[in-house]
Parts: sequence; C-alpha cells; structure tokens
Amino acid sequence: MNIAYIDCFSGISGDMFLGALVDCGLPRKILKQELAGLSVGPYSIRFTTEQRMHISGCRVHIKADTKHHHHRSLTAIKRMITKSPLSKQVKQLSISVFERLAQVESKIHRTRVSDIHFHEVGALDSIIDIVGTAIGIDYFKLDRIYASPIPLGSGFTTSEHGVIPLPAPATLALLKGVPVFGTPLRAELVTPTGAALLTSLTKHYGPMPPMKIARIGYGVGSRIIKDRPNTLRIAVGEHGDEQEADQVLILEAHIDDMNPEMYDYLMERLLKKGALDVSFSPLQMKKNRPGVLLKVICSPEKKDACTTIIFQESTTSGIRFYQADRIKLIRKTKVITTPYGRLSVKVFNSPGGGYFASPEYDQCKKIAQKHGIPLKKVYLDLTQLLPPLNTKFRL
Repeated sequence: MNIAYIDCFSGISGDMFLGALVDCGLPRKILKQELAGLSVGPYSIRFTTEQRMHISGCRVHIKADTKHHHHRSLTAIKRMITKSPLSKQVKQLSISVFERLAQVESKIHRTRVSDIHFHEVGALDSIIDIVGTAIGIDYFKLDRIYASPIPLGSGFTTSEHGVIPLPAPATLALLKGVPVFGTPLRAELVTPTGAALLTSLTKHYGPMPPMKIARIGYGVGSRIIKDRPNTLRIAVGEHGDEQEADQVLILEAHIDDMNPEMYDYLMERLLKKGALDVSFSPLQMKKNRPGVLLKVICSPEKKDACTTIIFQESTTSGIRFYQADRIKLIRKTKVITTPYGRLSVKVFNSPGGGYFASPEYDQCKKIAQKHGIPLKKVYLDLTQLLPPLNTKFRL
C-alpha cells in the first residue's frame, strides 16, 4: 500500500502542498503538461529552490494575467475541470475539494452553494494548487494519506470582504473535527485551500504510521516565520507490514442514576452513529453508590454526533474527552469457500511475521440459526478451513 505522511509543523497552504510533491519527485514537465489541459487563461508557473532556516525545498510561483478581472463560479470551475483531458481520478479529487470549499463558504455567507464565486486571481491560484496536488496524488498512486495535528496562528488579515480574524472563518470551518492546536504566532499558518485539500484527502491524524520511507519533499511557503521553518514536509513510501497508527477520541461519563435496561439502546445508537467501540464498567461512586463508567472510542470527526447521543440517551450531565494515539494490526477481509457457502473471515498480520484469522461472528450466528446447529460447531468448521498459521497469507 502506497501512503504519504503530511507533517504540518508550519501549517499548510495549497502552494506548499504542491511544492512538497514536486520536491518529492513529481516531474515538473508532467505537471505542466497535465495543467496545460485546463482552460484557465494565460498564466505562468515556475519552481524555485529556496531555504527556510537552512531547510531547502520547492517554492511554487504562479503569475496570472490580471488585465480582465472577473469571478469564477463553482459551476464554471467544475465544467472546466470536467472538460479537460485530466484523468478521472484527478478530476474527481479536484472537484470534491472545490465543492468542499464552496459548501463551507455558502454556510459562512448564508447563501446557496450555486451563488458562491471565487475571485479570478485567487481562483486561478487555487485551481492550479488543487488540480496540481491531485495530479501529484495520482502520480504517486497514493492509497492512503496521514497527517499530523494542525498548528493554527491568530491575528487578522485583509481579504476581498475586508478584515477577517485568523484562522480565516472558512479555514476554521473546514478543520471541524480535525485535531488542531493554537500557537503564539500572529500569522496565517493554514489557508482555506490548504485546509480543503487536507481534509478532502485524509481522516487519519496523529503520529507518523509505520512505513518504509521512499521519498521526502519540502514545500516552501512565501513568508519568513521567526520561530520555525515555513515549510510543509511530505514523506511518501510503503505501509509497514504489520501495524498502522491513527488518532482517536475517548469519551467518558460516570452514570449512577440510569435504568440499566436503557444501556443496550445507548450502545446501539452510538455504534450505528459511527462509534468504534462502546463499553460499560462497574464503579463505586460518591455516596457509595454503584455506578457505571461509559467509555466510547470514536474518530475525531464523530465527536459531536456521539456526545449528542450520550446526552440524549443517558442521564449524565457531563462528558470528559481526550485524544489518544492508537496502533492497529493490519486487517483485511477474505472470502473463503465453506460447506455453508462463500463466507468472510478476518485476517490480521502479526508482529514478527505470520498472521491469525477468525470468522465473522454475525455470519457464524446466522449459519447456526439457519441450520439449527451449535454456534461453536460453526466456528470449529470454519477455523479448520483456514490455512495453517505458518502459511504466507497475502493481505
């Protein structure tokens, strides 16, 4: 599996993302040839090698013909991308990023998505940055992208609509559900284009996953930042054979006054809403009351949905939450032929080599009920059909 890790120690912007991919090995000639298929009007793009605190990387310069200023609508941008000779994958990714930007802008300005327009100069930069990044993702054949938590600056900046706070409203809205942290910097570390690209490409935030690094690239930002090199780092390589890492949220609540019959429904709703796991543990609480510790593991973007359900379906008045790093064994589902038909089994790679496999519980349960046989017999029959543990079982 080809993966990339985006290290956003100085934030992220569209041109930094594209520059990092070029520095990582995306051929400039191929990038220019692909971009030439877009009908965006006259512009020039060039690449320079620059340093930030003695770290060298690629800086992207885009210069547009600004004689005729007008606005580009989302519909016009989508039409332009659709009619281009770009690959299907590049078109789909590029359009999804612009749609994400437009949806956020429409909520901020309280207008319809179809009424959103992008200023020509900003739109051209964004088109090149977004489509160029999609070309790079396709060129490296990336199956999954991971990213670090995102640093945010503060202060104010001037936009087409006047003075706005930092992070820009669109940037902050795009980063909803993403792990972020504040810095003392009075500067824009994350642009809307950078946030739109990042959140369209990944849902996996945290430390670098196990991987065999093949390429490293640095994209250089236009500004000089005093306390850090203003660059974006990308590592591209192959996924580690055994484990993958991501970041989750853990939600907790102590409950001592709830009808026990209702815990089943609470768990059911949480799992249907996307919680990764739900558990109840016995507690001895204040005033010596027996109680229950509710613990929910979920992805960061599911936080609001899960907390809403906890408040709706339990009697708790407060929820604690904290972030946790998680390491998981690589898991795939394989279909095998059995006397009961073709069924799915879960296969995991084990540390140090080998694997272990197990049948899917729900399928075993259905077989036992259908044939009127013990569940443990179904498990035994299916387990005997799995290859021996020392057999190479390709995931």
